[in-house]
Amino acid sequence: MHSRHTFVLGGAASGKSAFAEALAEKSGKPMVYLATAQAFDAEMRAKIDQHITRRGEGWKTIEAPLDIVRPLETLSSEHVCLLDCATMWLSNLMLAERDITVAQAALIDAIRTCAADLVIVSNEVGHGIVPENALARQFREAQGRLNIALAGECGAVVQVIAGLPQVLKGSLA
Repeated sequence: MHSRHTFVLGGAASGKSAFAEALAEKSGKPMVYLATAQAFDAEMRAKIDQHITRRGEGWKTIEAPLDIVRPLETLSSEHVCLLDCATMWLSNLMLAERDITVAQAALIDAIRTCAADLVIVSNEVGHGIVPENALARQFREAQGRLNIALAGECGAVVQVIAGLPQVLKGSLA
């Protein structure tokens, strides 16, 4: 477990990304945004543009829809890195038919050795009903396992609901 790493979890449109951005900005360190989203349609492009506009200046963005390990390995203790988000990364891996077990293990290793402060954003997808199709059920189970692993590696875990952060583990000192 790394005390300088924070895991921010929440539902869709819960305010988790805005909270995570504010947390990274509060560090006062040079900020790196590790972006996992891909714009396959106009709606997603608009959402990405909204995130870019909200962040404003001062962020170095690294587009990493599949390989987030390499960028994490390059960061120093002088940086704070916002990984937004683990859910999109997992979706990208599944759509690319990558081995998610191997990828998750590599990510956890990279988090353990990352010198930078990390803020990792992910979606909580386990509160709904059981999906009707096998791929959606496979994704929900994989996301749950990934979230458990990420929470285990971070010194602080925060759930954001309706824009309100609730500390589940550690503190936000």
